[in-house]
Amino acid sequence: MRAVLTRVNHASVTISGEVKAKIGKGFLVLLGVHREDTEAQADKIADKICGLRIFEDEQGKMNVNPADAGAELLIVSQFTLFADCKSRRPGFTNAARPETAIPLYERVVEKCRERGFTVGTGEFGAEMLVDSQNDGPVTILLDTDNL
Repeated sequence: MRAVLTRVNHASVTISGEVKAKIGKGFLVLLGVHREDTEAQADKIADKICGLRIFEDEQGKMNVNPADAGAELLIVSQFTLFADCKSRRPGFTNAARPETAIPLYERVVEKCRERGFTVGTGEFGAEMLVDSQNDGPVTILLDTDNL
């Protein structure tokens, strides 16, 4: 499982001209599910998202976790994170099929909600417009193979 996590001042996702979800200060998470991912990877990446200390403390150091920072989460499915770009036209055979990806994506969302976070989502498979104002900018790449 992979996630591109960006610290934001605000973010939103719009589908068919309507805002589906919006958050204030927090994380915009683009989440990709690999075809071989399991619930264990979903749990691992949710734990990392909820505990990553990348908000600044009083000394300006990245030392505050999202819960203590009062952060919200916007989690958007992003199968293209598993693109194979060996040729000029990306292939997506490593991305999980919807019957695998949707339950794992939903598990990550639910695990974050269980930890007390307000979590907005996109819509799996929909054409979405994602808008965000990056803070820092701080952008972190998470991959469960490396956590």
